[in-house]
Amino acid sequence: MAVPVLIVDDNPMTRGFLARVVRDSFSDALDLSEAGDLHTAGPLLDANAPKGSTPPFGLVIVNLELPDGSGLELLSQMSNYPALKVVTTLYADDEHLFPALQQGADGYLLKEDRYEVLVEELQRIVRGQPPLSPAIARRLLAHFRDTGYSSSQFGDSGHTPLDPSPALSEHDRLTPRENEVLTYLSKGFTVKEIASLMGIKWLSVNDHIKAIYRKLKLSTQPRAATT
Repeated sequence: MAVPVLIVDDNPMTRGFLARVVRDSFSDALDLSEAGDLHTAGPLLDANAPKGSTPPFGLVIVNLELPDGSGLELLSQMSNYPALKVVTTLYADDEHLFPALQQGADGYLLKEDRYEVLVEELQRIVRGQPPLSPAIARRLLAHFRDTGYSSSQFGDSGHTPLDPSPALSEHDRLTPRENEVLTYLSKGFTVKEIASLMGIKWLSVNDHIKAIYRKLKLSTQPRAATT
């Protein structure tokens, strides 16, 4: 059975390029659909995802910059849509990365990367391997350490441990295990490799990643000033 894929991008040439990336990333046959804006994509998803049924789109690739809004809006609408969600953009900065992950993106592809790199990254996402590239994982590590949301340090990153902020509970900060998972991800290890190194199941590694996402959302919210 063909794997149904939706590509949302306003540039026809880019959609064609991404379609090539998708085809080279899958061993199965594909059923590709395209949309150039939110107005077109929204009804496709609504009409094809009746409650209690298997959605026809197993993978949705969304450009963050669309002519009638942000791809983040579509991700928000798809919060309960059980498909892989991958964003594409030209920007690798925190202002684009963090909101996409917070809205449920399973992967983050940079259009400026080489074709072969994009194929490899998408294959990793489809196979259930880390949805975070090593570069993005390193960015998240720095974010948590700089904001005081890291409860301990792990590895040889060279960072000086931060004093935990008194405004944060232990539950809010990354646990030592979450730090360990994120550090391994930053060094390029796969989920299964991390599970072996830590002596836990790979599903537990994925649970740690999900917890990191939840705390990422908390850590990027404005905090009240304390005296």
